[in-house]
Amino acid sequence: MRLAVLDVGSNTVHLLVVDAHRGAHPRPMSSAKDELRLAEHLDHDGALTPDGVKALVESVHRARDTARAAGCDDLMAFATSALRDAANSAEVLALVQRETGLLLEVLPGEDEAAWTFLAVRRWFGWSAGRLLVLDIGGGSLETAIGRDEMPDIAVSLPLGAGRLTREAFTSDPPTRAEVARLGERVRDELAPVAARLSAAGRPDRTVGTSKTFRSLARLAGAAPSGAGPRAVRTLTVQGLRQLSAFVTRMSGPDLAELDGVSSSRAHQLVAGAVVAEATMDVLGVDELDICPWALREGVLLRRFDMLDGATGDDRSAQTSGGGLGPLTTHRARWT
Repeated sequence: MRLAVLDVGSNTVHLLVVDAHRGAHPRPMSSAKDELRLAEHLDHDGALTPDGVKALVESVHRARDTARAAGCDDLMAFATSALRDAANSAEVLALVQRETGLLLEVLPGEDEAAWTFLAVRRWFGWSAGRLLVLDIGGGSLETAIGRDEMPDIAVSLPLGAGRLTREAFTSDPPTRAEVARLGERVRDELAPVAARLSAAGRPDRTVGTSKTFRSLARLAGAAPSGAGPRAVRTLTVQGLRQLSAFVTRMSGPDLAELDGVSSSRAHQLVAGAVVAEATMDVLGVDELDICPWALREGVLLRRFDMLDGATGDDRSAQTSGGGLGPLTTHRARWT
Protein backbone atom coordinates (compact mmCIF):
# COMPACT_ATOMS: atom_id res chain seq x y z
CA MET A 1 0.00 0.00 0.00
CA ARG A 2 1.28 3.47 -0.82
CA LEU A 3 0.63 6.17 1.74
CA ALA A 4 1.71 9.78 2.09
CA VAL A 5 2.07 11.91 5.17
CA LEU A 6 2.21 15.69 5.06
CA ASP A 7 3.87 17.33 8.07
CA VAL A 8 3.37 21.08 8.42
CA GLY A 9 5.97 22.11 10.97
CA SER A 10 7.52 25.30 12.25
CA ASN A 11 10.37 25.12 9.72
CA THR A 12 9.23 22.94 6.83
CA VAL A 13 6.23 21.51 5.04
CA HIS A 14 7.40 17.95 4.39
CA LEU A 15 5.71 15.29 2.27
CA LEU A 16 6.85 11.69 2.73
CA VAL A 17 5.58 8.89 0.46
CA VAL A 18 6.15 5.26 1.47
CA ASP A 19 5.19 1.74 0.42
CA ALA A 20 4.55 -0.72 3.24
CA HIS A 21 2.10 -2.82 5.15
CA ARG A 22 1.84 -3.82 8.76
CA GLY A 23 4.82 -5.90 9.81
CA ALA A 24 7.01 -4.63 6.96
CA HIS A 25 9.67 -1.96 6.97
CA PRO A 26 8.18 1.18 5.34
CA ARG A 27 10.06 1.76 2.10
CA PRO A 28 10.46 5.47 1.29
CA MET A 29 9.47 6.24 -2.28
CA SER A 30 9.90 10.00 -2.30
CA SER A 31 10.38 12.95 -0.01
CA ALA A 32 9.80 16.62 -0.76
CA LYS A 33 9.82 19.66 1.46
CA ASP A 34 9.38 23.41 1.36
CA GLU A 35 11.38 25.51 3.83
CA LEU A 36 8.57 27.91 4.75
CA ARG A 37 9.67 28.69 8.34
CA LEU A 38 6.07 29.44 9.25
CA ALA A 39 6.93 30.34 12.82
CA GLU A 40 8.83 33.34 11.47
CA HIS A 41 5.68 34.55 9.68
CA LEU A 42 3.79 35.36 12.87
CA ASP A 43 2.92 39.02 13.46
CA HIS A 44 3.14 40.87 16.79
CA ASP A 45 -0.28 39.47 17.76
CA GLY A 46 0.83 35.90 17.12
CA ALA A 47 -1.22 35.49 13.92
CA LEU A 48 0.15 33.96 10.73
CA THR A 49 0.69 36.77 8.22
CA PRO A 50 -1.01 36.90 4.80
CA ASP A 51 2.32 36.06 3.14
CA GLY A 52 2.72 33.07 5.43
CA VAL A 53 -0.81 31.89 4.73
CA LYS A 54 -0.32 32.25 0.97
CA ALA A 55 2.94 30.27 1.08
CA LEU A 56 1.29 27.56 3.19
CA VAL A 57 -1.67 27.16 0.82
CA GLU A 58 0.63 26.92 -2.20
CA SER A 59 2.85 24.37 -0.47
CA VAL A 60 -0.04 22.16 0.63
CA HIS A 61 -1.48 22.33 -2.89
CA ARG A 62 1.83 21.15 -4.36
CA ALA A 63 2.08 18.34 -1.84
CA ARG A 64 -1.45 17.18 -2.57
CA ASP A 65 -0.76 17.10 -6.32
CA THR A 66 2.52 15.25 -5.76
CA ALA A 67 0.84 12.60 -3.61
CA ARG A 68 -1.91 12.11 -6.17
CA ALA A 69 0.60 11.81 -9.02
CA ALA A 70 2.55 9.23 -7.01
CA GLY A 71 -0.55 7.03 -6.83
CA CYS A 72 -0.97 7.26 -3.06
CA ASP A 73 -3.98 5.47 -1.62
CA ASP A 74 -4.23 7.94 1.25
CA LEU A 75 -2.72 11.24 2.34
CA MET A 76 -2.59 12.10 6.02
CA ALA A 77 -1.99 15.77 6.74
CA PHE A 78 -1.16 17.27 10.11
CA ALA A 79 0.33 20.41 11.60
CA THR A 80 2.38 20.97 14.73
CA SER A 81 3.43 23.92 16.88
CA ALA A 82 3.50 26.73 14.30
CA LEU A 83 -0.22 26.40 13.51
CA ARG A 84 -1.06 25.11 16.97
CA ASP A 85 0.19 28.39 18.44
CA ALA A 86 -1.02 30.80 15.74
CA ALA A 87 -3.71 33.18 16.95
CA ASN A 88 -5.60 32.76 13.67
CA SER A 89 -5.14 28.99 13.47
CA ALA A 90 -8.82 28.19 12.90
CA GLU A 91 -9.13 30.67 10.05
CA VAL A 92 -5.93 29.43 8.38
CA LEU A 93 -6.99 25.79 8.62
CA ALA A 94 -10.38 26.60 7.11
CA LEU A 95 -8.76 28.48 4.23
CA VAL A 96 -6.31 25.65 3.52
CA GLN A 97 -9.17 23.17 3.41
CA ARG A 98 -11.24 25.39 1.15
CA GLU A 99 -8.36 26.01 -1.27
CA THR A 100 -6.77 22.54 -1.33
CA GLY A 101 -9.43 20.10 -0.13
CA LEU A 102 -7.20 18.97 2.73
CA LEU A 103 -7.97 19.36 6.39
CA LEU A 104 -4.78 19.89 8.36
CA GLU A 105 -5.27 18.23 11.71
CA VAL A 106 -3.42 20.07 14.47
CA LEU A 107 -1.64 17.63 16.75
CA PRO A 108 -1.41 18.38 20.48
CA GLY A 109 2.17 18.44 21.69
CA GLU A 110 1.68 15.31 23.78
CA ASP A 111 0.57 13.44 20.65
CA GLU A 112 3.72 14.59 18.86
CA ALA A 113 5.78 13.11 21.67
CA ALA A 114 3.76 9.87 21.72
CA TRP A 115 3.89 9.16 17.97
CA THR A 116 7.58 10.01 17.82
CA PHE A 117 8.10 7.56 20.66
CA LEU A 118 6.26 4.86 18.68
CA ALA A 119 8.60 5.38 15.72
CA VAL A 120 11.68 5.11 17.93
CA ARG A 121 10.34 1.96 19.60
CA ARG A 122 9.77 0.30 16.23
CA TRP A 123 13.24 1.29 15.04
CA PHE A 124 15.16 0.00 18.07
CA GLY A 125 12.78 -2.80 19.11
CA TRP A 126 11.95 -4.34 22.46
CA SER A 127 15.60 -5.03 23.30
CA ALA A 128 16.03 -1.31 23.93
CA GLY A 129 14.11 -1.68 27.19
CA ARG A 130 12.74 1.48 28.75
CA LEU A 131 13.23 4.29 26.23
CA LEU A 132 13.66 7.99 26.90
CA VAL A 133 13.03 9.92 23.67
CA LEU A 134 13.98 13.57 23.06
CA ASP A 135 12.98 15.63 20.03
CA ILE A 136 13.91 19.30 19.52
CA GLY A 137 11.73 20.86 16.84
CA GLY A 138 11.43 24.39 15.59
CA GLY A 139 8.69 25.36 18.01
CA SER A 140 8.74 22.79 20.78
CA LEU A 141 10.68 20.17 22.69
CA GLU A 142 9.04 16.77 23.05
CA THR A 143 10.08 14.07 25.49
CA ALA A 144 8.56 10.71 26.34
CA ILE A 145 9.49 7.64 28.35
CA GLY A 146 8.18 4.08 28.62
CA ARG A 147 8.75 0.35 28.15
CA ASP A 148 5.89 -0.32 25.73
CA GLU A 149 4.99 0.88 22.22
CA MET A 150 3.29 3.94 23.65
CA PRO A 151 4.95 5.98 26.39
CA ASP A 152 3.98 6.16 30.03
CA ILE A 153 4.66 9.90 30.01
CA ALA A 154 4.67 12.24 27.01
CA VAL A 155 5.41 15.94 27.41
CA SER A 156 5.72 18.92 25.08
CA LEU A 157 7.32 22.22 26.08
CA PRO A 158 7.64 25.49 24.09
CA LEU A 159 11.41 25.10 23.88
CA GLY A 160 11.97 24.66 20.14
CA ALA A 161 15.18 25.91 18.55
CA GLY A 162 13.46 28.38 16.23
CA ARG A 163 11.17 29.79 18.90
CA LEU A 164 14.01 30.34 21.37
CA THR A 165 16.23 31.91 18.72
CA ARG A 166 13.57 34.56 18.15
CA GLU A 167 12.75 35.05 21.83
CA ALA A 168 16.16 34.89 23.49
CA PHE A 169 18.74 36.26 21.06
CA THR A 170 19.11 39.83 19.83
CA SER A 171 22.34 39.39 17.87
CA ASP A 172 24.03 36.86 15.61
CA PRO A 173 26.01 35.34 17.16
CA PRO A 174 24.24 35.87 20.49
CA THR A 175 26.06 37.34 23.45
CA ARG A 176 27.44 35.08 26.15
CA ALA A 177 24.92 36.54 28.57
CA GLU A 178 22.04 35.64 26.25
CA VAL A 179 23.31 32.09 25.88
CA ALA A 180 23.68 31.72 29.65
CA ARG A 181 20.20 33.10 30.32
CA LEU A 182 18.68 30.76 27.78
CA GLY A 183 20.38 27.77 29.41
CA GLU A 184 18.97 28.78 32.78
CA ARG A 185 15.50 29.22 31.30
CA VAL A 186 15.51 25.77 29.73
CA ARG A 187 16.73 24.16 32.94
CA ASP A 188 14.04 25.91 34.98
CA GLU A 189 11.24 24.84 32.64
CA LEU A 190 12.53 21.28 32.46
CA ALA A 191 12.95 20.76 36.21
CA PRO A 192 9.35 19.64 36.97
CA VAL A 193 9.30 17.46 33.85
CA ALA A 194 12.55 15.83 34.92
CA ALA A 195 10.96 14.87 38.22
CA ARG A 196 8.06 13.18 36.43
CA LEU A 197 10.33 11.33 34.04
CA SER A 198 12.57 10.18 36.88
CA ALA A 199 9.58 8.73 38.73
CA ALA A 200 8.81 6.60 35.63
CA GLY A 201 12.07 4.70 36.05
CA ARG A 202 15.63 4.92 34.79
CA PRO A 203 15.83 4.59 31.00
CA ASP A 204 17.80 1.75 29.47
CA ARG A 205 18.39 3.78 26.34
CA THR A 206 18.06 7.48 25.53
CA VAL A 207 17.37 8.53 21.95
CA GLY A 208 17.38 11.85 20.11
CA THR A 209 15.41 12.37 16.90
CA SER A 210 14.92 14.95 14.16
CA LYS A 211 17.10 17.55 12.50
CA THR A 212 18.60 19.41 15.47
CA PHE A 213 19.97 16.31 17.16
CA ARG A 214 21.16 14.87 13.84
CA SER A 215 23.05 18.09 13.03
CA LEU A 216 24.62 18.29 16.47
CA ALA A 217 25.67 14.65 16.35
CA ARG A 218 27.22 15.14 12.91
CA LEU A 219 29.19 18.18 14.10
CA ALA A 220 30.36 16.16 17.09
CA GLY A 221 31.77 13.47 14.81
CA ALA A 222 28.89 11.10 13.99
CA ALA A 223 28.68 9.46 10.57
CA PRO A 224 27.41 11.65 7.70
CA SER A 225 24.02 11.11 6.10
CA GLY A 226 25.74 9.40 3.19
CA ALA A 227 26.58 6.47 5.48
CA GLY A 228 22.89 5.54 5.43
CA PRO A 229 20.15 5.46 8.08
CA ARG A 230 21.46 2.31 9.77
CA ALA A 231 24.86 3.74 10.66
CA VAL A 232 25.23 3.96 14.43
CA ARG A 233 25.23 7.59 15.54
CA THR A 234 25.62 8.85 19.09
CA LEU A 235 25.96 12.17 20.87
CA THR A 236 27.68 12.46 24.24
CA VAL A 237 27.08 15.31 26.65
CA GLN A 238 30.83 15.89 26.82
CA GLY A 239 31.06 16.17 23.04
CA LEU A 240 28.03 18.46 23.03
CA ARG A 241 29.57 20.79 25.60
CA GLN A 242 32.72 21.11 23.54
CA LEU A 243 30.64 21.71 20.43
CA SER A 244 28.45 24.31 22.16
CA ALA A 245 31.50 26.32 23.21
CA PHE A 246 32.46 26.42 19.54
CA VAL A 247 29.14 27.10 17.78
CA THR A 248 27.89 29.75 20.22
CA ARG A 249 30.62 32.05 18.92
CA MET A 250 29.68 31.61 15.26
CA SER A 251 27.17 33.52 13.16
CA GLY A 252 24.39 31.82 11.23
CA PRO A 253 26.12 32.22 7.82
CA ASP A 254 29.33 30.71 9.21
CA LEU A 255 27.43 27.80 10.76
CA ALA A 256 25.75 27.14 7.40
CA GLU A 257 29.19 26.34 5.98
CA LEU A 258 29.62 23.39 8.37
CA ASP A 259 29.00 19.84 7.21
CA GLY A 260 25.58 18.59 8.30
CA VAL A 261 24.04 22.02 8.88
CA SER A 262 21.34 23.21 6.48
CA SER A 263 21.48 26.86 5.47
CA SER A 264 17.80 27.39 6.30
CA ARG A 265 18.27 26.27 9.92
CA ALA A 266 21.82 27.38 10.63
CA HIS A 267 20.63 30.42 12.60
CA GLN A 268 18.74 28.09 14.98
CA LEU A 269 21.67 25.80 15.74
CA VAL A 270 22.98 27.74 18.74
CA ALA A 271 19.61 27.65 20.51
CA GLY A 272 19.27 23.99 19.57
CA ALA A 273 22.66 23.23 21.11
CA VAL A 274 21.72 25.09 24.30
CA VAL A 275 18.44 23.19 24.59
CA ALA A 276 20.10 19.86 23.89
CA GLU A 277 22.86 20.39 26.45
CA ALA A 278 20.49 21.70 29.13
CA THR A 279 18.05 18.84 28.53
CA MET A 280 20.72 16.16 28.73
CA ASP A 281 22.13 17.81 31.85
CA VAL A 282 18.80 18.13 33.69
CA LEU A 283 17.72 14.60 32.77
CA GLY A 284 21.09 13.11 33.69
CA VAL A 285 21.81 11.82 30.17
CA ASP A 286 25.48 11.18 29.39
CA GLU A 287 24.91 9.79 25.89
CA LEU A 288 22.08 9.36 23.44
CA ASP A 289 21.58 7.46 20.20
CA ILE A 290 20.28 9.16 17.08
CA CYS A 291 17.19 7.63 15.47
CA PRO A 292 16.40 8.35 11.79
CA TRP A 293 12.67 7.88 12.41
CA ALA A 294 10.51 10.48 14.13
CA LEU A 295 6.99 11.91 14.01
CA ARG A 296 6.16 11.31 10.35
CA GLU A 297 7.16 7.66 10.58
CA GLY A 298 5.19 7.28 13.80
CA VAL A 299 2.04 8.58 12.12
CA LEU A 300 2.53 6.23 9.19
CA LEU A 301 3.18 3.21 11.41
CA ARG A 302 0.02 3.91 13.38
CA ARG A 303 -1.94 4.17 10.14
CA PHE A 304 -0.59 0.85 8.85
CA ASP A 305 -1.53 -0.79 12.14
CA MET A 306 -5.07 0.51 11.94
CA LEU A 307 -5.56 -0.50 8.31
CA ASP A 308 -4.14 -3.99 8.73
CA GLY A 309 -6.28 -4.75 11.76
CA ALA A 310 -9.54 -3.38 10.40
CA THR A 311 -12.51 -5.36 9.15
CA GLY A 312 -14.13 -4.39 5.87
CA ASP A 313 -16.68 -2.12 7.55
CA ASP A 314 -14.04 -0.63 9.85
CA ARG A 315 -11.72 0.00 6.91
CA SER A 316 -14.43 1.86 5.02
CA ALA A 317 -15.25 3.98 8.05
CA GLN A 318 -11.61 4.85 8.65
CA THR A 319 -10.95 6.00 5.10
CA SER A 320 -14.07 8.12 4.88
CA GLY A 321 -13.34 10.31 7.88
CA GLY A 322 -12.82 10.23 11.63
CA GLY A 323 -9.54 9.74 13.42
CA LEU A 324 -6.94 7.15 14.27
CA GLY A 325 -7.84 6.65 17.90
CA PRO A 326 -5.90 9.23 19.93
CA LEU A 327 -4.29 10.49 16.72
CA THR A 328 -6.68 12.30 14.39
CA THR A 329 -5.47 12.93 10.87
CA HIS A 330 -7.27 13.63 7.63
CA ARG A 331 -7.10 11.12 4.80
CA ALA A 332 -7.48 12.40 1.28
CA ARG A 333 -9.38 10.02 -1.03
CA TRP A 334 -8.52 10.61 -4.65
CA THR A 335 -11.43 10.80 -7.09
